Amino acid sequence: MPPFRDDQIFIIAPGSQTTLAQLGLPESFTPARYRLRSRMFPAQKAGQFEPVKVRPKEKPSGSHAELTPAEEEEEEWEEDRLSEEGAVWPIRHGRISHWLGFYALMEHVYNTVNPPFHTPILLIGEPVWTPKELEKVTQFFFEKFKVPAFSIMDAAMAASYAYGAPTATVVDVGYGKADVTCVADFVLHDVGRGLAVPNCGGEAMTERLMELLNGRKGFNREVCEQLKKSNVCEVLAHEDELPTTAGAADDGAGNPAAAASTGMDGSSNEHRHSVTATGTIPRGPGLGTEVGDEKKLEDEEGVLDIASIVTSGNMQEYLAQKEKEKAEKAAARQNKKGSDAQQQTAAKPVRLPNAKRSRNTFVYEDHALRDAMKTAGMNTQELADMSCALDDAPNKRQKTPEPTSAVSDKAADASFAEHDAVKERSGSSTFRREIEVGLERFQAASGGILDRLADAIFRTVQSCSDVSKRSELWDNMIIVGNGAKVRGFKEALLVRLSEKYLISPSSATIFTSELPSNLSTPMATGANTPLPQMPGQHHSSGVNPLLLAATTAQHHPHLNPSSSGLGQQLNAHTHSGHGQTPTSIKLAKIPDYFPEWKEVGYDEATFLGAQVAAKVLFIVDGGASNGYMTRTNYNEQGPSGIHEVAL
Repeated sequence: MPPFRDDQIFIIAPGSQTTLAQLGLPESFTPARYRLRSRMFPAQKAGQFEPVKVRPKEKPSGSHAELTPAEEEEEEWEEDRLSEEGAVWPIRHGRISHWLGFYALMEHVYNTVNPPFHTPILLIGEPVWTPKELEKVTQFFFEKFKVPAFSIMDAAMAASYAYGAPTATVVDVGYGKADVTCVADFVLHDVGRGLAVPNCGGEAMTERLMELLNGRKGFNREVCEQLKKSNVCEVLAHEDELPTTAGAADDGAGNPAAAASTGMDGSSNEHRHSVTATGTIPRGPGLGTEVGDEKKLEDEEGVLDIASIVTSGNMQEYLAQKEKEKAEKAAARQNKKGSDAQQQTAAKPVRLPNAKRSRNTFVYEDHALRDAMKTAGMNTQELADMSCALDDAPNKRQKTPEPTSAVSDKAADASFAEHDAVKERSGSSTFRREIEVGLERFQAASGGILDRLADAIFRTVQSCSDVSKRSELWDNMIIVGNGAKVRGFKEALLVRLSEKYLISPSSATIFTSELPSNLSTPMATGANTPLPQMPGQHHSSGVNPLLLAATTAQHHPHLNPSSSGLGQQLNAHTHSGHGQTPTSIKLAKIPDYFPEWKEVGYDEATFLGAQVAAKVLFIVDGGASNGYMTRTNYNEQGPSGIHEVAL
């Protein structure tokens, strides 16, 4: 009988932005049930931390005269769940940069999940953690939580378990870095491993969008972050495939921002410039639209200047304008319904896909406005009314429905690592607007991001000591991580690898790239007849001896590797796989037997692999193979014993 049950297993996956956790192994593995922000705030007492910011409560003006001296000495504190000012992020680029904050974060995760006493813990460790850091983490969990069993699993190994691939190249694209690891027969190859490759993660893509949109007013960091996560942001396989500006005239949607704000489809130039088509001038953000009386409240790029509206006291005026605009759109839609039958039955224009449109719009959720309104003292009903008045999303299609279960809640939220913070800050009322963007949305991974990552992958595979496994490593590429969720990123990375390093299988390079220096190589002489050659002989017109051995071994026994000294020499210098350059590059097959994971994707497959490993280590194997460290082992060996069991 195994020492532990399925419902006792506790898995923790700390990350630089989000920490995943789950108690118990369901019958069919699911995404993590708990998603917590990986940041802590300094508490009132020095050296302690809190999961939310605690600040002194602001006292009403004029109240100091009514307070007694004792009351003045008593300072009241309150929680500020909106601000992240002063937050400590213990994990940066995979490394534990603030140990006290990391310990506080682990304690917060433990208290949130609240596992029973007899609970083994499996921690997913970052590849960049040093042996000394692994010992410190082990000591903390055993001493703080008195766990009966503990193990640390490398994130790359967890991804390999999730895909069921014994040999694979794992590319983990995170928030501020990327890790590249070779796994051969479920054995990590540490030599030449690409650890914390900088400027290759999701943060680099956000900064690239900020750089490209720097000249457009209102495109701050938050807007660029949401643009990166939207459906309109896409990484093209070839940078020269950007749609031309002429494609905008052929776009059946015309100006989607104008169509969303006026109710007309804007399918042609005549429609876009015709006043009689809708009765009013198109209003809203984007090219070819006019803002009229709202020009003083919105900028030229279609991004609302929230700060100017709030500080100038024009919020009520702006809301009145929005109500008037909605009434005009409703009237326009009514007029359109009452038009003649010929217009009603007219063929609808074909909408081009995002990759062929020079401009497109995405729905921006303004959390800063909500925070400002809550700080101003607006209640929930007032926030809901304002959200309804400001909502520019067409037919409210972009609104996310409320989850119906814990699993579906976390599965739907797994699309982006920062979702929990957004949900916490936005609450039930969210302010949405449409923002138009041009070709910049296709260039999030430009500026050398894909090249740096491709170079790191090539160096890591070439550093694998088991040369015969290199071809299999190229044919089993596992790309995981929240940074790789941008649409088209994985495909574009595969194309970039193929362009830079892939060679044709028919190329003679695979026969000559790994030969000893004392063997002749083909020369451009046009000779077609293989000539036998013994070691020490050199002919200016010699041919490739491997080709010769393959075609004439039965006639020339001295060229047969199994029966001659030359064979012994060739066996000493060659191998079954052509490892110097890849002849094929493929993605590993995605497992299809976890329905809950198929819905959300396998970008967080490391957590899935940890569940598989926990099932094997703690339940199936039951400690027979020494897959985890028990309390007895810790008392006898100390924290250094974790190196004997860490995966």
